[in-house]
Amino acid sequence: MPRAVVIGGGIGGLTSGIALRRAGWEVTVLERAPRIDPVGSGLAIAANALKALDTIDLGDSVRKLSRLQGEAGIRRPDGRWLARTSSDDAEARFGDSVVVMLRSTLMDLLADALGADRLRPGTEVAGVDAERGVVRTSDGELEADLVVAADGIRSRTRQALFPDHPGPAYAGVTAWRGLIPRGELAIRSSESWGRGLVFGIHLVADDLVYVYATDAMPAGTVSGNELEELKRRFGHWHEPIPALLRAADPASIIRNDVHHLATPLPAYHQGRVALVGDAAHAMTPNLGQGACQAIEDAVTLAHHAGGDLAAYTAARLDRTTKVVRRSMSMCRLTRLRNPAAVWLRDTAMSLADRLGPDLVLRSMDDLLSWEPPARPA
Repeated sequence: MPRAVVIGGGIGGLTSGIALRRAGWEVTVLERAPRIDPVGSGLAIAANALKALDTIDLGDSVRKLSRLQGEAGIRRPDGRWLARTSSDDAEARFGDSVVVMLRSTLMDLLADALGADRLRPGTEVAGVDAERGVVRTSDGELEADLVVAADGIRSRTRQALFPDHPGPAYAGVTAWRGLIPRGELAIRSSESWGRGLVFGIHLVADDLVYVYATDAMPAGTVSGNELEELKRRFGHWHEPIPALLRAADPASIIRNDVHHLATPLPAYHQGRVALVGDAAHAMTPNLGQGACQAIEDAVTLAHHAGGDLAAYTAARLDRTTKVVRRSMSMCRLTRLRNPAAVWLRDTAMSLADRLGPDLVLRSMDDLLSWEPPARPA
C-alpha cells in the first residue's frame, strides 16, 4: 500500500488525507498544534466544493450540518440592495447551492472521517526531503511515497521548495470575524459595502450568526478593543448590524490582516511533494473560495497521486491562479473610498441586478460549474 504523509491538519490537509485514504493510500496527518483547533468562525461551502465532497462521501453530511445560504446579496450601508441571488437560482444553474456552517463543525466532521489513529497532533515538522519523500519531525523521520504540504499561507515547505518565491503579500485590508447570538433578530445573508468597508452576515445555526468585516488600512495597525472598532465603523449602518454588535461578546471577535499569494508558484509539486490549499494559492476571502479550492485540491490530488504529480499541477495551477486574481479584484472593489468611484461601483452592481439574476450567476459559471475528477477507487 502506498504511503502518504500530510503536513497540516487544516481543511486542506484533513480532506487530502481522507481522499487519499479512499484512493487506497496509507495516510498520516501531522499537525503542529497539540489538538485540531479551527481558526475562524464560519465559512461558506459553494457548489464546486460540495461536488468535490460528494466524491469522498461527505457532501451529504456537510449539507445536513449546515444551512442553505438562501437569498443573499450585496447592500449599501443604508440597507438598500444592490444585487441579490437565491439558493433556488444557484441550484438550478449549478446543480447545487451555497451552504454556510461553523468552521469547527466542518473540522470535526473531517477529523472523524479521517480517523484519530491517522492524526498525529503536537508534531513539529523540521524539514522535508522532496526527492526521497522523507519528512523530518520532532519524533524522528517518516518516509513516504507522497508528501502533502498543507501547512498554510506561511508554509515552511513552500519556502524550502521555492526559495525565490516572494511569499504572501498584504492585500490592503484587515478583517474581523466573530460569532454572535441571534436572539430575536431576523437574519438574511448579506454583505454590505461602504467606502472601503464591508460587513457580512450569515446565519450558521438557529441561534448563532457569523459576522465578518473588513477595512482598508495599513498592515499591522493595532487596536485596543476590536468590538469598539467595529461599532465605530459600522454602528450607524443598517439593521441588524448595530443590534448584532450590541449583542456581541468582545472576546468572540478576532482580527487579522489579510494576505494572499499575489505571485503564482511555478508548480504545485516538486519531487514527491505536492502543495494544497493556502500553501499553494492563498487568496483573499472575497469570493468565499479559500476552503472550497483547498477541497478541490484534495480530491484532485488523490486522483493523480498514483502517477506523475505534474498532472496535479496541470489540473490546479491555472484554475487557482485565476481564482486568486479574481478574488483580489473583488477585494480592490471593496477598498474603494473615492465617492465617485464608489458611486460608479454601486451603480454598475445595481444595473446588473436589474438586468436579472442570471447575469450575476453567469459571471460565476467558470467557478461554480467545476466538476471533480472521477471518484477515487
